Amino acid sequence: MKNVLVINNPNAGRKKAAIYKKLVIQFLLRKNCHFKTIEISKLTSTDFEDFDTIITIGGDGTVNKVIPHIINTDKVLGIIPCGTANLLAAKLNIPFNPKKALEIINCSDIKDIDVLKVQEQYSILRTGFGYDSDIICKTPQSLKNKFGYFAYFLAGILFALRLKQKSYTLFFNDKKLSILATCIIIANAGNMYRNLVSISNNCNLQDGKFDVFILKVKNPITFFLEFLGIIFNYKNSNSKAMYFQAEELLIKNDFSTGHIDGEKQKFRDDIKINIIPKSVKIFSN
Repeated sequence: MKNVLVINNPNAGRKKAAIYKKLVIQFLLRKNCHFKTIEISKLTSTDFEDFDTIITIGGDGTVNKVIPHIINTDKVLGIIPCGTANLLAAKLNIPFNPKKALEIINCSDIKDIDVLKVQEQYSILRTGFGYDSDIICKTPQSLKNKFGYFAYFLAGILFALRLKQKSYTLFFNDKKLSILATCIIIANAGNMYRNLVSISNNCNLQDGKFDVFILKVKNPITFFLEFLGIIFNYKNSNSKAMYFQAEELLIKNDFSTGHIDGEKQKFRDDIKINIIPKSVKIFSN
C-alpha cells in the first residue's frame, strides 16, 4: 500500500463520513503513504492508474460505484463502512467501527471475490425484482434517516401485505423455467439485515456462482412462514419457493423494474446476468 485513493461519500452514515475521513487520513499519515482524497461525485473524472489501493468511506452504493474502476486489476479495495446497510462489509466480517476497519486494512489480508454482471453493470451484492425491489427502492428516505437499516425491516412488513405476482421466463443451467413469482433475488452475497439472515447458506463470494431465490406466493401469512424458513435456514425448493445456483441466467423481459445493489433500475430488454469469478481484490477479516 503505497499510493492510496480515498473516496468519501459525504452524505453517508448520517454525516459520519467527515469524521471517518479524518481517521483515515491520520492512519495514512502514520503509514507514510502517498494519498489523495476525493468525494464520490468526482469519481468519474479521476484517473485510477496511479493508485494501488482504494479506500471507500460510505455504504454499499459507494463501493458499487468504485467496482468498474478496479475490476480485473491488481488494485486492492479497503472499506470503511459508513452507509445504511453495509452488507458487503458484514459479509466480509469488516467491523463497522472505523478504527477496527482500518486495522483490517493494516493487516493486509486480501481476498479475491466474485462480482455479478447485470447487463452492462456490475453488482457486488445482489439484484432483485418484485418484493425485494419494492423494499429497496420504495422505502422512504425519511424513514431511513430516522430508523437507519431498521427502516427496511419496517418496509418489508408493509410490502409483504400487498404482494403481487408477475410472469417470468428464466433460462439457466440448460433449463427453461416459466413461473409466476412475487420476488426474484439473484445474489452474489445473500446476507440481509446485516448478517442476520441470508437467502442461501451456500452464498459464497469466492465460489464462481451466484444464488437465486424465487418466492412464488402472494398470501402474506404463507410468505411470513417462508420467511421464517429463511431465518431458520430451512431452504428447500418446494411449491412456494425455489433455490438454485448458476453461473449465467437470462430473464426474458418486456418491462421490469428492479434494483442493482440498492439502485433502482428499469429493464427494457432481456436481462442477462453472469458471474465474474475472483475479479476484485479486497481487504477482509
